[in-house]
Amino acid sequence: MPTFHFDRLFDVSEANDLIPRLEVMIRLLQARVSELRGQIARILEVDPKAEALKLPQVLERHPQLRAPSSSLAEAAQAIESLGCFLKDIDLGLVDFPYQSESGEVVFLCWQSGEPGVLAWHPIDAGFDQRRPLPGSTKPLPN
Repeated sequence: MPTFHFDRLFDVSEANDLIPRLEVMIRLLQARVSELRGQIARILEVDPKAEALKLPQVLERHPQLRAPSSSLAEAAQAIESLGCFLKDIDLGLVDFPYQSESGEVVFLCWQSGEPGVLAWHPIDAGFDQRRPLPGSTKPLPN
């Protein structure tokens, strides 16, 4: 198993304090993704071969995508600059490194729309393996 190093470990309260800010940031990021996907769909209508290209080639061939692509990357970086990890833009998944009571470092897991951090999962696991935090009031979806 790989060794991870985290610059910051959160407690549940610190992660929850970021939730209102993250909600806004995630919505902005999702809107930017939606706009970029729309632009890409319009490009593919007139240039279907663009689908087979790698991102640098697409940006070279369609420079109008550079600004929205850069804006998207900046929005994602702004989230990660808080010390958390953006795991899925569409679902609005964000993980926070956390040291459990057993001393193991795991991820607190939050999904946009949840009132706060309700779950955790091992670092080498994902959303589908998240477990409720003690005292969590909302059941987790399967």
